[in-house]
Amino acid sequence: MDSGALAQPVPVNRTEREQRVNNKSGAGRIDDAALVRAAQGGDQAAFEELVRLYDHAVLRLALNLTRSEEDARDAYQEAFLKVYKSLGNFRFECSFYTWIYRIVTNICLDHLRKKAVRKEEKPVLQNADGEVSQDDFFAQVADDRPAGDPERDLIRRELGHKIQVALKRLTPRERMVFELKHYQGLKLRTIGEMLETSEQTAKNCLFRATQKLRESLGQA
Repeated sequence: MDSGALAQPVPVNRTEREQRVNNKSGAGRIDDAALVRAAQGGDQAAFEELVRLYDHAVLRLALNLTRSEEDARDAYQEAFLKVYKSLGNFRFECSFYTWIYRIVTNICLDHLRKKAVRKEEKPVLQNADGEVSQDDFFAQVADDRPAGDPERDLIRRELGHKIQVALKRLTPRERMVFELKHYQGLKLRTIGEMLETSEQTAKNCLFRATQKLRESLGQA
């Protein structure tokens, strides 16, 4: 995948994302189950097809959650390695989509927790010139004014910086829930499943994250 594409994360809701997977597979989720069963039976080609279907979505999710190309690639590799080792334990109690997203989400959550413990914060995203990119989900708002407007660009940069500072004040789980809901467009029930908790717990976590962000941005 072109690494340049990683610097342009775009919010995609669940319906659109599932449609992309369905368009690739030709038959949608039913093929997921067939491919999983074949891969569980030792069919390497079937596993490679699953990777092909989900590789872009997994890498994009990892990037959106970690906001670091290095961490995203590490999470991507770790996720598919775990999928390969654990596929035999998949019991179809949820969709393969939910299962693999749960794996990626938990790996990214571990990355964020380790960063919080070490108190190490890397730049969110960098362009070829080493400058921090502000192409985050809050900045991607339609604007009818001419492109390249200096005032607009300055406002976007300032807003992006304030938001990144505010996000760092959330706990790893609060940040994860907030970004899965508002950036990935997932339902709270799905987020709860991915984080192996209840929908209500995810809802409470989202509420806390939203309140903290409002307070932080109000003080900025």
